Amino acid sequence: MADRYRRWAAGAGFVLLTGCGLGGGAQDAGTPADNAIAVWFPGTNQTEIDLVTKTIAPRFEKETGAKVSVTFLDWGDLSTKLNAAFAAGTAPDVFGHGPAAVADFVSNDRLEPLTPYVAKLSAQDRDDLANALPGGQVSGTQYLMPLSMQGNLIAYRAGDFTAAGLDPAKPPATWEDVKEAAKKLTKRDGDKITHAGLLLPSHPIGRQQTFASLLGSAGGEQLSADGKTVAFDSPAGVKALDYFVSVYQGPDAVANQLGVNYQDMPTAQQPLVTGDASMAVLAPQTVQQMIKANPDLDVRVMPVPKFEGASEGVAVGGAGPGLMINKDSRQKELAWKFISYMISSTTSLEYTQGIGGIPARVSAADSAYVKGSPVIQAYVAQAAHFRPNPNVPGWTQIRDTMAKHLERALNKKAGSAQALQEAAAEVKKIRNG
Repeated sequence: MADRYRRWAAGAGFVLLTGCGLGGGAQDAGTPADNAIAVWFPGTNQTEIDLVTKTIAPRFEKETGAKVSVTFLDWGDLSTKLNAAFAAGTAPDVFGHGPAAVADFVSNDRLEPLTPYVAKLSAQDRDDLANALPGGQVSGTQYLMPLSMQGNLIAYRAGDFTAAGLDPAKPPATWEDVKEAAKKLTKRDGDKITHAGLLLPSHPIGRQQTFASLLGSAGGEQLSADGKTVAFDSPAGVKALDYFVSVYQGPDAVANQLGVNYQDMPTAQQPLVTGDASMAVLAPQTVQQMIKANPDLDVRVMPVPKFEGASEGVAVGGAGPGLMINKDSRQKELAWKFISYMISSTTSLEYTQGIGGIPARVSAADSAYVKGSPVIQAYVAQAAHFRPNPNVPGWTQIRDTMAKHLERALNKKAGSAQALQEAAAEVKKIRNG
């Protein structure tokens, strides 16, 4: 398992927590300024919040004598609040974000380079983290330390496969066969789809990730290797987008819920749980939560499909959200001590197991957590097929621009080639601006 894992290439508002110190960068009155840091984490997942604020951070405080002020922010508010804090000079010492935002933080001179700190890690630690580290680098310099890996795969209801005459032990290996299977699984009431055979993420960020996965599986790229040239307006891009559109539109459509963010629905409302879909692209955390809450539900995970004639399937993934150090922090050594504590072998495994994520460390492949979870094993086994979005300045703007034009194609307001050409023209301006 470890050998397979080693192949991996590189809206709720502001949530304030005071369980560990004070939120928002404040310090306890009796705490020396040189022994306290403020840390902002992204997300509002209560399991993660409890794990960090009630277990990991207090233990760090006890072991080091330091004070850690922990704040969690909703993803939708994170960038806005960070920008406001930087402008006001109140930004935290350590803050988390996804890899897609790192290049812009670097361009705005907000981050402390972490390469010198990483160099001080043992050779064993650096090797153990080798899969995760590239996702936090910009032009070869480390700025973000990923806390986990990520990737979305197709989860499916085995019982639905059996009922439709499909073998759940032999899931389709190509996107063409996935569509054929989905046709057999789809149910209709007249022209209306009442049960989706296949759901692909089609909300703003999800639709860009879906397109990127399909594009890679067709042999295409979003940008050139150096990140300077737009590459998605290609024959592979048209093939990928045509497929994406065909899932939601036309006489052979196999999905409803266009534009709906089903991925972030509560476990009880997940389409695979409610029986509203047979296949859906999901993260490992969601799949594990579904199985835990519904132990009689046989949900399995299939390998990444490829298009016929392509060399391999690709799914957007790689390094997950991680932690960075504010360049203006006066407590950089303590900030790094906290980050290194979070990525230590023991804490890293505890964290990823707690959130149901994919471990950042190669050695975790041999842990009881991975070996005891068929779901995590399935995601780890597909690690070599996960590819990150380009880590270039302006990526979030590029991503949102792509999503806007992909939506036009998905709603049949533009053909695939036209949508991609118009998206490429806008992206070129962003890259050259």
